[in-house]
Amino acid sequence: MPIIANTPEPPYYAVIFTSVRTAGDHGYSAMSDLMVNLASAQEGFLGVESARNEVGITVSYWRDLPSITKWRNHVDHKYAQQKGRENWYNAFKARIALVERDYGFLKK
Repeated sequence: MPIIANTPEPPYYAVIFTSVRTAGDHGYSAMSDLMVNLASAQEGFLGVESARNEVGITVSYWRDLPSITKWRNHVDHKYAQQKGRENWYNAFKARIALVERDYGFLKK
């Protein structure tokens, strides 16, 4: 079963990153794993979910906007952003949304 982020009661923020990859890995997988590990260690980080087919979608969850800004400006994340533009993505879009309500179901 895929991992679904265990987020707190709203409100909190979601950064929705959608992308179309270039052909080949070119170090992408290793960098992606590193970014998840680094983001997980940042103050305000709440969780992450990711899926990829033709379009990749990664949603990271954050306590507040300052935490998102701090992560966006993290030196290692800045390097990954540069590599993404140069090597890994044909297109991407980042969206920041306030989560006001969430609900779900878990079959046991």
